[in-house]
Amino acid sequence: MYAEPAAQTTGPRYNRDELVAVTVQGQIAHPVARAMPYRVGHDGVPRVLPGTGGIVLNQRIGDLCVGLAGDHIEPGVSLHNNSREVIGPRDGPNNALITYACVGNRALVLNGAARGRQGWVTGKHGGVNHVMVDFPPEVLRRLAIGDRIAITSIGQGLRLPQHPRIELMNCAPLLLGCWGWVERDGQLHVPVTHLIPARLMGSGLGKNNAWRGDYDIQLADRAARARYRLGSLRFGDFVAITDADTRHGPSLREGRVTIGVIVHGDSTVSGHGPGVTPLLTGPAELLRPRREADANLAAALGVRQPVPARERLTLAERDRRQRCQAREVPPKLAFRT
Repeated sequence: MYAEPAAQTTGPRYNRDELVAVTVQGQIAHPVARAMPYRVGHDGVPRVLPGTGGIVLNQRIGDLCVGLAGDHIEPGVSLHNNSREVIGPRDGPNNALITYACVGNRALVLNGAARGRQGWVTGKHGGVNHVMVDFPPEVLRRLAIGDRIAITSIGQGLRLPQHPRIELMNCAPLLLGCWGWVERDGQLHVPVTHLIPARLMGSGLGKNNAWRGDYDIQLADRAARARYRLGSLRFGDFVAITDADTRHGPSLREGRVTIGVIVHGDSTVSGHGPGVTPLLTGPAELLRPRREADANLAAALGVRQPVPARERLTLAERDRRQRCQAREVPPKLAFRT
Protein backbone atom coordinates (compact mmCIF):
# COMPACT_ATOMS: atom_id res chain seq x y z
CA MET A 1 0.00 0.00 0.00
CA TYR A 2 1.15 3.54 -0.76
CA ALA A 3 2.39 5.43 2.28
CA GLU A 4 3.28 9.13 2.20
CA PRO A 5 6.67 10.17 3.55
CA ALA A 6 6.78 11.90 6.90
CA ALA A 7 7.89 15.12 5.17
CA GLN A 8 4.39 15.51 3.77
CA THR A 9 2.93 16.11 7.23
CA THR A 10 4.39 19.67 7.14
CA GLY A 11 3.50 22.58 4.89
CA PRO A 12 0.05 23.82 3.81
CA ARG A 13 -2.96 21.64 4.53
CA TYR A 14 -4.18 19.76 1.45
CA ASN A 15 -6.85 17.25 0.46
CA ARG A 16 -4.85 14.22 1.56
CA ASP A 17 -7.82 11.86 1.85
CA GLU A 18 -9.08 12.58 -1.67
CA LEU A 19 -5.88 11.86 -3.60
CA VAL A 20 -5.40 8.63 -5.50
CA ALA A 21 -2.00 6.94 -5.97
CA VAL A 22 -1.60 5.01 -9.23
CA THR A 23 1.43 3.15 -10.54
CA VAL A 24 2.38 4.18 -14.08
CA GLN A 25 5.31 2.92 -16.08
CA GLY A 26 7.63 3.81 -18.93
CA GLN A 27 10.77 2.64 -20.67
CA ILE A 28 13.99 4.61 -20.95
CA ALA A 29 13.59 6.30 -24.33
CA HIS A 30 16.27 6.18 -27.01
CA PRO A 31 17.12 9.58 -28.55
CA VAL A 32 15.38 10.07 -31.89
CA ALA A 33 17.15 11.87 -34.74
CA ARG A 34 15.44 13.70 -37.58
CA ALA A 35 16.13 13.02 -41.25
CA MET A 36 18.62 15.89 -41.32
CA PRO A 37 21.12 16.13 -38.46
CA TYR A 38 21.10 19.94 -38.38
CA ARG A 39 19.12 22.25 -36.12
CA VAL A 40 19.05 25.80 -37.52
CA GLY A 41 19.34 28.36 -34.73
CA HIS A 42 17.67 31.76 -34.40
CA ASP A 43 21.02 33.15 -35.61
CA GLY A 44 20.75 31.21 -38.87
CA VAL A 45 23.58 28.83 -37.97
CA PRO A 46 23.02 25.07 -38.49
CA ARG A 47 24.37 22.90 -35.66
CA VAL A 48 24.60 19.17 -34.94
CA LEU A 49 23.93 18.65 -31.23
CA PRO A 50 22.62 15.99 -28.84
CA GLY A 51 18.96 16.51 -27.98
CA THR A 52 16.11 14.87 -26.12
CA GLY A 53 15.91 11.32 -24.83
CA GLY A 54 18.34 8.70 -23.60
CA ILE A 55 20.39 8.63 -20.40
CA VAL A 56 22.24 11.90 -19.79
CA LEU A 57 25.22 10.93 -17.66
CA ASN A 58 26.74 14.29 -16.80
CA GLN A 59 23.76 16.64 -16.32
CA ARG A 60 21.37 16.45 -13.35
CA ILE A 61 18.97 18.68 -11.47
CA GLY A 62 21.04 21.35 -9.78
CA ASP A 63 23.40 21.79 -12.77
CA LEU A 64 23.52 24.88 -15.01
CA CYS A 65 21.28 24.45 -18.06
CA VAL A 66 22.33 27.40 -20.26
CA GLY A 67 25.31 27.33 -22.61
CA LEU A 68 25.49 23.56 -23.05
CA ALA A 69 26.52 22.09 -26.41
CA GLY A 70 23.10 20.48 -26.61
CA ASP A 71 19.50 21.23 -27.58
CA HIS A 72 16.59 20.66 -25.16
CA ILE A 73 18.79 18.41 -23.01
CA GLU A 74 16.73 16.35 -20.54
CA PRO A 75 18.79 15.72 -17.38
CA GLY A 76 18.96 12.19 -15.98
CA VAL A 77 16.67 9.65 -17.62
CA SER A 78 13.91 10.24 -20.18
CA LEU A 79 10.88 7.92 -20.11
CA HIS A 80 8.31 7.08 -22.76
CA ASN A 81 5.67 4.36 -22.72
CA ASN A 82 5.71 2.50 -26.04
CA SER A 83 2.90 0.06 -25.18
CA ARG A 84 -0.33 -0.22 -27.15
CA GLU A 85 -3.74 -0.95 -25.67
CA VAL A 86 -6.70 -2.58 -27.41
CA ILE A 87 -8.91 0.34 -26.36
CA GLY A 88 -8.32 4.07 -26.52
CA PRO A 89 -5.90 6.02 -28.71
CA ARG A 90 -2.71 4.51 -30.05
CA ASP A 91 -0.57 6.59 -27.68
CA GLY A 92 -2.95 6.21 -24.72
CA PRO A 93 -0.44 4.59 -22.32
CA ASN A 94 2.11 7.34 -22.83
CA ASN A 95 -0.59 9.99 -22.50
CA ALA A 96 -1.43 8.49 -19.12
CA LEU A 97 2.23 8.39 -18.07
CA ILE A 98 2.86 12.05 -18.88
CA THR A 99 -0.47 13.13 -17.37
CA TYR A 100 -0.36 11.17 -14.10
CA ALA A 101 3.33 11.65 -13.25
CA CYS A 102 4.01 14.61 -10.96
CA VAL A 103 7.24 16.39 -10.07
CA GLY A 104 8.46 14.86 -6.81
CA ASN A 105 6.93 11.40 -7.35
CA ARG A 106 9.09 8.38 -6.53
CA ALA A 107 10.42 6.18 -9.34
CA LEU A 108 11.65 2.59 -9.16
CA VAL A 109 13.82 0.63 -11.61
CA LEU A 110 12.05 -2.66 -12.39
CA ASN A 111 14.67 -4.60 -14.33
CA GLY A 112 18.25 -4.64 -15.51
CA ALA A 113 21.52 -4.03 -13.68
CA ALA A 114 20.02 -1.22 -11.55
CA ARG A 115 16.88 -3.10 -10.53
CA GLY A 116 15.46 -1.88 -7.22
CA ARG A 117 17.14 1.55 -7.27
CA GLN A 118 14.96 4.59 -6.67
CA GLY A 119 14.82 8.06 -8.17
CA TRP A 120 12.58 11.11 -8.47
CA VAL A 121 10.39 12.55 -11.22
CA THR A 122 11.85 15.95 -12.12
CA GLY A 123 9.66 17.17 -14.97
CA LYS A 124 7.66 16.59 -18.13
CA HIS A 125 8.62 17.65 -21.65
CA GLY A 126 5.79 18.31 -24.09
CA GLY A 127 6.01 17.63 -27.82
CA VAL A 128 8.37 14.69 -27.40
CA ASN A 129 6.16 13.68 -24.43
CA HIS A 130 8.88 12.47 -22.07
CA VAL A 131 8.89 12.19 -18.29
CA MET A 132 12.29 12.90 -16.72
CA VAL A 133 13.66 11.04 -13.69
CA ASP A 134 16.77 11.78 -11.62
CA PHE A 135 19.02 8.98 -10.34
CA PRO A 136 22.44 9.10 -8.64
CA PRO A 137 25.42 8.92 -11.05
CA GLU A 138 26.28 5.32 -10.12
CA VAL A 139 22.73 4.29 -11.05
CA LEU A 140 22.74 6.22 -14.33
CA ARG A 141 25.86 4.33 -15.42
CA ARG A 142 24.13 0.98 -14.84
CA LEU A 143 20.90 1.80 -16.62
CA ALA A 144 20.23 0.83 -20.24
CA ILE A 145 17.92 2.05 -22.97
CA GLY A 146 14.62 0.18 -22.64
CA ASP A 147 14.88 -0.48 -18.88
CA ARG A 148 11.45 -0.23 -17.27
CA ILE A 149 10.77 2.42 -14.62
CA ALA A 150 7.65 2.47 -12.41
CA ILE A 151 6.36 5.73 -10.94
CA THR A 152 4.06 6.02 -7.94
CA SER A 153 1.99 8.85 -9.38
CA ILE A 154 0.11 11.04 -6.92
CA GLY A 155 -0.64 14.75 -7.09
CA GLN A 156 -3.11 15.42 -9.86
CA GLY A 157 -6.24 16.68 -8.12
CA LEU A 158 -4.18 18.25 -5.34
CA ARG A 159 -5.95 21.21 -3.69
CA LEU A 160 -5.22 23.63 -0.85
CA PRO A 161 -8.50 24.16 1.10
CA GLN A 162 -7.17 27.33 2.73
CA HIS A 163 -6.11 28.77 -0.65
CA PRO A 164 -8.97 27.90 -3.04
CA ARG A 165 -7.93 30.46 -5.69
CA ILE A 166 -4.47 28.92 -6.05
CA GLU A 167 -4.47 25.89 -8.33
CA LEU A 168 -1.85 23.13 -8.38
CA MET A 169 -0.84 20.84 -11.23
CA ASN A 170 1.95 18.32 -11.81
CA CYS A 171 2.99 18.74 -8.15
CA ALA A 172 3.55 15.81 -5.76
CA PRO A 173 2.26 16.35 -2.19
CA LEU A 174 5.79 15.70 -0.98
CA LEU A 175 6.89 19.11 -2.31
CA LEU A 176 4.46 20.93 0.00
CA GLY A 177 6.56 19.94 2.99
CA CYS A 178 10.08 20.36 1.63
CA TRP A 179 9.95 23.33 -0.77
CA GLY A 180 9.78 25.96 2.00
CA TRP A 181 6.34 27.47 1.43
CA VAL A 182 5.16 30.01 4.03
CA GLU A 183 1.51 30.91 4.71
CA ARG A 184 1.02 34.47 5.92
CA ASP A 185 -2.00 36.84 5.93
CA GLY A 186 -3.91 34.63 3.50
CA GLN A 187 -1.01 34.59 1.07
CA LEU A 188 1.22 31.72 0.01
CA HIS A 189 4.91 32.70 -0.21
CA VAL A 190 6.89 30.31 -2.43
CA PRO A 191 10.70 30.29 -2.88
CA VAL A 192 11.96 30.81 -6.46
CA THR A 193 15.31 31.69 -8.04
CA HIS A 194 14.06 33.91 -10.89
CA LEU A 195 11.13 36.16 -11.84
CA ILE A 196 10.41 35.88 -15.57
CA PRO A 197 7.92 38.07 -17.50
CA ALA A 198 5.37 36.14 -19.53
CA ARG A 199 6.39 38.02 -22.68
CA LEU A 200 9.59 35.92 -22.77
CA MET A 201 7.72 32.61 -22.91
CA GLY A 202 7.68 30.81 -26.24
CA SER A 203 7.22 27.23 -27.43
CA GLY A 204 4.28 25.59 -25.66
CA LEU A 205 1.93 28.54 -25.99
CA GLY A 206 -1.34 27.59 -27.65
CA LYS A 207 -1.81 24.29 -25.82
CA ASN A 208 -5.18 23.84 -24.12
CA ASN A 209 -3.71 22.34 -20.95
CA ALA A 210 -0.59 22.48 -18.78
CA TRP A 211 -0.73 18.90 -17.48
CA ARG A 212 1.32 17.25 -20.21
CA GLY A 213 4.58 19.08 -20.51
CA ASP A 214 6.15 22.52 -20.34
CA TYR A 215 6.68 25.79 -22.12
CA ASP A 216 9.95 27.47 -22.97
CA ILE A 217 11.79 30.62 -21.88
CA GLN A 218 13.22 32.49 -24.87
CA LEU A 219 16.82 33.58 -24.31
CA ALA A 220 17.62 35.05 -27.74
CA ASP A 221 17.26 38.65 -26.54
CA ARG A 222 20.56 39.47 -24.88
CA ALA A 223 19.31 42.51 -22.94
CA ALA A 224 16.31 40.69 -21.51
CA ARG A 225 18.48 37.71 -20.60
CA ALA A 226 20.85 39.95 -18.68
CA ARG A 227 18.09 41.95 -17.00
CA TYR A 228 16.42 38.85 -15.56
CA ARG A 229 19.67 36.89 -14.94
CA LEU A 230 18.46 34.05 -17.15
CA GLY A 231 21.95 32.92 -18.08
CA SER A 232 22.24 31.48 -14.56
CA LEU A 233 19.26 29.10 -14.79
CA ARG A 234 19.77 25.55 -13.53
CA PHE A 235 17.91 22.29 -14.09
CA GLY A 236 15.44 22.03 -11.22
CA ASP A 237 15.25 25.76 -10.41
CA PHE A 238 11.84 26.86 -9.19
CA VAL A 239 10.90 29.99 -11.17
CA ALA A 240 7.96 32.41 -11.23
CA ILE A 241 6.42 33.61 -14.50
CA THR A 242 4.69 36.92 -13.91
CA ASP A 243 1.44 37.83 -15.70
CA ALA A 244 1.06 34.16 -16.65
CA ASP A 245 -2.02 31.95 -16.27
CA THR A 246 -1.82 28.18 -16.86
CA ARG A 247 -5.24 27.04 -15.59
CA HIS A 248 -6.45 26.16 -19.09
CA GLY A 249 -3.16 26.14 -20.95
CA PRO A 250 -0.29 28.65 -20.92
CA SER A 251 -1.45 32.19 -21.60
CA LEU A 252 -0.62 35.78 -20.74
CA ARG A 253 -2.89 37.37 -18.16
CA GLU A 254 -2.04 40.42 -16.08
CA GLY A 255 -2.34 40.07 -12.33
CA ARG A 256 -1.63 36.34 -12.29
CA VAL A 257 1.50 34.33 -11.65
CA THR A 258 2.61 30.80 -12.48
CA ILE A 259 5.37 29.01 -10.58
CA GLY A 260 7.10 26.01 -12.12
CA VAL A 261 10.35 24.09 -12.37
CA ILE A 262 13.07 24.12 -15.07
CA VAL A 263 12.91 20.68 -16.70
CA HIS A 264 15.11 20.81 -19.83
CA GLY A 265 18.00 22.81 -21.19
CA ASP A 266 18.38 25.72 -23.57
CA SER A 267 17.95 25.64 -27.35
CA THR A 268 19.24 27.77 -30.22
CA VAL A 269 16.00 27.27 -32.18
CA SER A 270 13.72 30.32 -32.48
CA GLY A 271 11.03 30.47 -29.80
CA HIS A 272 12.65 27.75 -27.71
CA GLY A 273 14.76 27.69 -24.55
CA PRO A 274 14.81 26.19 -21.04
CA GLY A 275 11.46 24.49 -20.36
CA VAL A 276 9.17 25.15 -17.38
CA THR A 277 6.65 22.58 -16.13
CA PRO A 278 3.93 24.55 -14.26
CA LEU A 279 3.25 23.57 -10.64
CA LEU A 280 1.10 26.40 -9.22
CA THR A 281 -0.93 29.24 -10.69
CA GLY A 282 -3.00 31.93 -9.03
CA PRO A 283 -3.67 35.63 -8.47
CA ALA A 284 -0.52 37.67 -7.88
CA GLU A 285 -1.93 39.17 -4.68
CA LEU A 286 -2.24 35.67 -3.16
CA LEU A 287 0.60 33.66 -4.73
CA ARG A 288 3.78 35.49 -3.77
CA PRO A 289 7.18 34.38 -5.16
CA ARG A 290 10.07 34.83 -2.73
CA ARG A 291 13.60 34.86 -4.12
CA GLU A 292 16.03 32.36 -2.66
CA ALA A 293 19.36 31.45 -4.26
CA ASP A 294 18.98 27.69 -3.80
CA ALA A 295 15.26 27.28 -4.50
CA ASN A 296 15.93 24.18 -6.54
CA LEU A 297 14.32 20.74 -6.76
CA ALA A 298 17.63 19.03 -5.98
CA ALA A 299 17.86 20.84 -2.65
CA ALA A 300 14.17 20.38 -1.84
CA LEU A 301 14.36 16.60 -2.36
CA GLY A 302 17.72 16.33 -0.58
CA VAL A 303 19.31 14.86 -3.70
CA ARG A 304 22.33 17.17 -3.82
CA GLN A 305 23.38 20.76 -3.30
CA PRO A 306 22.80 22.78 -6.50
CA VAL A 307 25.93 24.20 -8.13
CA PRO A 308 26.41 27.94 -7.51
CA ALA A 309 24.34 29.98 -9.94
CA ARG A 310 26.46 31.99 -12.36
CA GLU A 311 25.77 33.73 -15.63
CA ARG A 312 26.78 31.86 -18.77
CA LEU A 313 26.57 32.83 -22.42
CA THR A 314 24.13 30.94 -24.59
CA LEU A 315 25.63 28.60 -27.18
CA ALA A 316 24.60 30.96 -30.01
CA GLU A 317 26.24 33.95 -28.35
CA ARG A 318 29.41 32.03 -27.57
CA ASP A 319 29.63 30.84 -31.17
CA ARG A 320 29.15 34.39 -32.44
CA ARG A 321 31.97 35.69 -30.23
CA GLN A 322 34.28 32.95 -31.43
CA ARG A 323 33.52 33.76 -35.06
CA CYS A 324 34.27 37.43 -34.40
CA GLN A 325 37.56 36.58 -32.72
CA ALA A 326 38.53 34.28 -35.59
CA ARG A 327 38.03 37.11 -38.10
CA GLU A 328 40.38 39.33 -36.11
CA VAL A 329 43.28 36.82 -36.28
CA PRO A 330 45.79 37.76 -39.01
CA PRO A 331 45.84 35.23 -41.85
CA LYS A 332 48.72 32.79 -41.81
CA LEU A 333 51.48 33.26 -44.35
CA ALA A 334 51.01 31.06 -47.37
CA PHE A 335 53.58 28.32 -47.91
CA ARG A 336 56.11 29.04 -50.59
CA THR A 337 56.94 26.39 -53.09
